[in-house]
Amino acid sequence: MAYVDTPETLKANRRFIRSAMKAPVLEAEHELDLARRWREEDDEAALHELTEAYMRLVISMAGKFRNYGLPMGDLVQEGNVGLMQAAARFEPEREVRFSTYASWWIRSSMQDYILRNWSIVRTGTTSAQKSLFFNLRRLRAKIDGHGNAVMTNDQRAEIARTLGVSVRDVEHMEGRMSGSDRSLNAPVGEDGDAQLQDLLPCEDCDPEHRYVEENTHEKQKAWLEKAMGALNPREILIIRERKLGEDTVTLETLGERLGISKERVRQIESAALAKLKDALLTDVPDPKDAGLVGA
Repeated sequence: MAYVDTPETLKANRRFIRSAMKAPVLEAEHELDLARRWREEDDEAALHELTEAYMRLVISMAGKFRNYGLPMGDLVQEGNVGLMQAAARFEPEREVRFSTYASWWIRSSMQDYILRNWSIVRTGTTSAQKSLFFNLRRLRAKIDGHGNAVMTNDQRAEIARTLGVSVRDVEHMEGRMSGSDRSLNAPVGEDGDAQLQDLLPCEDCDPEHRYVEENTHEKQKAWLEKAMGALNPREILIIRERKLGEDTVTLETLGERLGISKERVRQIESAALAKLKDALLTDVPDPKDAGLVGA
């Protein structure tokens, strides 16, 4: 998904960047003091000074992700969300620079935004897919200095080993990143009088085939219900539980329910199936063809 900044947004981005770069760089002690005041006293002025000072970090990181075709302003906004999350979770007592801690949150927030918006199809959901998405181009350029359009199997295998993923994952991501989203309403043909969706096959569009299937199902159901009339209540129970239910009940379970052995249940089931077949033969010339009795 490509995006082109308008002259107005470019000017706004430049003004914002100039303003952010004017914020003074914080000394380590002052930075920790601001973090403590915000964490312990909810001092909003301290939070504002802390986050304003590191807006330059957000802008710098947003610039690294510009090649994914998303608006610079949106990347900065998402990075600012990560910066605020870092401020909310930062623990001054650990004696770690806030900029080091915030970098992870800023990067994570931007990456999540890119994965959500780079394509209308969700690109990366697992950690392996995310790692592939953000490292495939870099590793490909490092391995293949000739800029070939298609990677070789050896190159895919090397990338898979480097990132600890499967070769299949590399092939899948390569295909996703080399293609682009296309609308189903996009015109096709010389005259553009057809749409892409007109070329998609529809396996359920044949009215005759659908009617035959529905009619056959109704007939089978009627034949089976009529044949069940030849069985006694115990035989009906066993056939319904063993053959017609979604989950097959075991012979042992039915035996405990009916107070008989599982071998006796098997014998009743076999006899009931034979009765069903005989009853079906009176209405259907070949029940096997009708899908009612197995071979």
